[in-house]
Amino acid sequence: MSADGPSSPPTEPPPQRPKVIKTNQQQVLLYVVLTLLLSLVTVWAGRMLVHNSETLTFAVGAPNSDEALFAAKLAAVLKNNASRFRIKIVNNPDNAKALAQFDRKQADLAVVRTDAKVPLRARALAILERDLVLLLGPGSKKIKSLAELKKKKIAVIADNESSLAFVRSILDVPDGPEAARIQMAPQGATLDKLLAPASGFGAVIAIVHASKAVRDKAYEQVAKRGGFTLNAIDEVTALARKFPGISSETLTAGMLSAAPEIPDDELDTIGLEWLLVTQSRMSVTTAGELARIVYENKSALGLDSGFATRIEPASTEKDAFVMAHQGAADYINDDTKSFMDKYSDMMYLGAAALSVIGSIFAAIYAKITRIAPEKASELSTAILDVGERIEHAHSLDQLECLQDELEGILRGAVVGLRDGTISTDGLDTFKLGYEFVRDEIGMRRDYLKRHAGEIEKAARDAGPSEHDDSNVVVVKTAQSA
Repeated sequence: MSADGPSSPPTEPPPQRPKVIKTNQQQVLLYVVLTLLLSLVTVWAGRMLVHNSETLTFAVGAPNSDEALFAAKLAAVLKNNASRFRIKIVNNPDNAKALAQFDRKQADLAVVRTDAKVPLRARALAILERDLVLLLGPGSKKIKSLAELKKKKIAVIADNESSLAFVRSILDVPDGPEAARIQMAPQGATLDKLLAPASGFGAVIAIVHASKAVRDKAYEQVAKRGGFTLNAIDEVTALARKFPGISSETLTAGMLSAAPEIPDDELDTIGLEWLLVTQSRMSVTTAGELARIVYENKSALGLDSGFATRIEPASTEKDAFVMAHQGAADYINDDTKSFMDKYSDMMYLGAAALSVIGSIFAAIYAKITRIAPEKASELSTAILDVGERIEHAHSLDQLECLQDELEGILRGAVVGLRDGTISTDGLDTFKLGYEFVRDEIGMRRDYLKRHAGEIEKAARDAGPSEHDDSNVVVVKTAQSA
């Protein structure tokens, strides 16, 4: 057996506490990131829900009609621009049937000419085309007024029978035998044949698209042969009062023929408008966005025939024959929404999402995942445990080990208070316990020093024991003091 005897077992350092602050900070950072991500997802989902793909039903006439071809063009433009709108085209025998479908709220869009019966709920998005009423007389003889046509046989050049009814109405010709003198031009009949004396027609009234009239070379060819005279229609104001859908139009010099120039000066006449209309119940946002797409893609929407090649904004005047939809009016008048107005709904949704999701994560953190700091009062148990072992320390070395353990607890408490791993809850109790045990250790140290001789003598009297080496340790330790 060694003369020095076994030394006291080293006191194991207390296990390191988890980095509470670091862990909690990581949790807070994670929850903040998750809150922002989930809020963005919520806003995105809400926006997609509000702005999801919307199918608009477009009621049109026959598949080869101008309005049907325009609807197909519009559908293609929306698809090419990756718009959220989709167009479903529904064909009818004629445009009158299409307007009836629109009036029954079975369609969102339609094209109407202002001489037709316009549905009450129709609101204009754009003027697609203007029809001009051209009053043509044979030779060089001018027709001074519509009253001169009362007894004449008149040929009407137009695309449909509705134009024939329109001419009869503006000439105030009642139904019956009298109406027969105003008839549609025979199929395939050319303008010069209609104006020839042998035709029996005293005048020709052509109702044509303005875009088509400008490009039609037939007028110039007939004019070179001195075949007709283009006459003004001066009764615009009176006709407009009687037929509100009539518009005042001006024929510019050389519009129909450059050489010879026809007309040779500006000429007043009447016309009709082709309007793209929608239901009044369509949302302002939808109507405004649709109007924007139409105006910004005018060149792509025009037909080869000339229809819709000069799209114009709908009239926003309160006395317009067909009122403009508020969404289209806002766009036309540049009453665009501010950033706050445009995205206020999404901002409110985002704020609500942040509040709700943030509250949920805050509750989870506070009640479940947060690593709470240890209370200072809980360290008092470790201190009291050291105090209970003081009376069993029979050497200064053992006492120093207890002293080191006590100081280690104090050091850990100070560090924990600094970095937040230990709270100040019960700090007074901890201080009282620490001071009490510290004083106990001091008193025990004084006792061991005063009785060091007695301990040494007791150890010699007992003699070395093969089975008990504790006395050797005590004597050695006391001497070392």
